[in-house]
Amino acid sequence: MSSYDPKPEDRFTFGLWTVGNTGRDPFGVEVRKALTPVQIVHLLAEVGAWGVNLHDNDLVPIDATPAERDRIVADFKRALADTGLVVPMATTNLFGDPAFKDGAFTANDPQVRAYALHKTLRAIDLGVELGAKVYVFWGGREGTETDSSKSPAEALKHFREALNFLCEYTRDQGYDLKFALEAKPNEPRSNIYLPTTGAMLGFIETLDYPEMVGVNPEVAHEHMAGLNFTHAVAQAWDAGKLFHIDLNDQLFGRYDQDFRFGAEMIKQAFYLVKFLEDVGYNGSRHFDAHAYRTEGAEGVKDFARGCMRTYLILKEKAARFNQDPDIQALLQAIHADDGLLGWLAGGYSRDKAQRLKGWDFDRGALGRRDLRYEKLDQLTIELLLGVR
Repeated sequence: MSSYDPKPEDRFTFGLWTVGNTGRDPFGVEVRKALTPVQIVHLLAEVGAWGVNLHDNDLVPIDATPAERDRIVADFKRALADTGLVVPMATTNLFGDPAFKDGAFTANDPQVRAYALHKTLRAIDLGVELGAKVYVFWGGREGTETDSSKSPAEALKHFREALNFLCEYTRDQGYDLKFALEAKPNEPRSNIYLPTTGAMLGFIETLDYPEMVGVNPEVAHEHMAGLNFTHAVAQAWDAGKLFHIDLNDQLFGRYDQDFRFGAEMIKQAFYLVKFLEDVGYNGSRHFDAHAYRTEGAEGVKDFARGCMRTYLILKEKAARFNQDPDIQALLQAIHADDGLLGWLAGGYSRDKAQRLKGWDFDRGALGRRDLRYEKLDQLTIELLLGVR
C-alpha cells in the first residue's frame, strides 16, 4: 500500500450526488448510467472513502410513500453496515423542485417557506437517523434575478427565522447536530444571498443560537467570486466556525465547474491542504465534485481516487515544506524578531500606548529590508514540481 492510499483517519467523504452524477449538463443529456444509493456506497468503499453524504432526495425520492421510504433507508443502512462507511453530513434539496423556483426559506410565498421547513425537519430526522453530526444549508435558490421582486432585508429576516426555528427543533429533539451554511455568489440564480463565506460568518452572529451554526466553505464557490479560498477557510477557522468543508477545483470567474480536487489550481490547493493540516483540522474532507462528462463507470472511480490521492500528495508536500531547510531558513529570517518591542505583548495598556507613541522608528531601515519572497515562492514551486 502506497502512502497515497486513503485510510479511514483521512476522513475522506463524497456525496451521493458526486460519484452518482450522470454527466448531464444544461446542453446535454446523461452519458452515464444512474447508480442506486446502495451501488454508490459500494463504489465508495471500493475506492477507499471513509464516508458518504447525502441530500434527502438523493436517497429517498421526493414523492416516495412512507413504505418506500422505510425500505430505501433500510437497504441503505444495510449497505453502510456491509462496507463500514459512515454518514457524517446530510443536507436538504431545497432547490430542485419547482416549488422552490423563488427560493425556499426566502421565498415570497409563506406556504413555500413553511413547506421548506417541513421538508427540512423530516430531512434532519433522516440525517440523524443515519448518524450525521453536521447538517449543511446551501441556499441554491435563495436569491433573485430582479431585485424588484423582493427586499433583501426581508429575505434575510425570513432566512434567520427559519434557522432559528430549526435550531430550536434540534435542541428540543436532543439531537447532537451542528449546522453549516454554504455560500455561493450565483448559479442557479443570478444573485444568491450571503454570497461569500465572510458574509455567512457575519450573518451567523445575528442568529439566536450562533454557537450551533458554522460554515461549509467550498473551493469552487469562492473561486467563482475571484476570492482566495484559503483565506476564507482561515477566517472560518479563526472564528471557530469551520464545521465542514467542500473540496473541488474551479477556475476563477467561471460557472460552477466542480472539477476533481487539484485538477486546475494546484498551487491554491497546496496552500489549502497545508493550512488544514498545519492547524489540525479534524473534520470531514468532503469532495463535492464530479467526473468529467467524458467518463464512464471506471472513469468515475478514477475521479474519486484522484481527489483523495491529490489531497494526500499535497499533504506530503506540506510536510516537506515544513521540513525543507532552505524554506525554513528563509521563513526564520522573514519572521525574525530582535525582541526590542516585546513589551507590547499582552495587549493594550495606557503606559504601553504612551511608550509606543514616543518610540523612535527607523522608517528608512524598515523600507529597505529585503524580504526574499521571490525566492521563497520559487522554492515552493520547485517543491510542488518535484525537484526538491
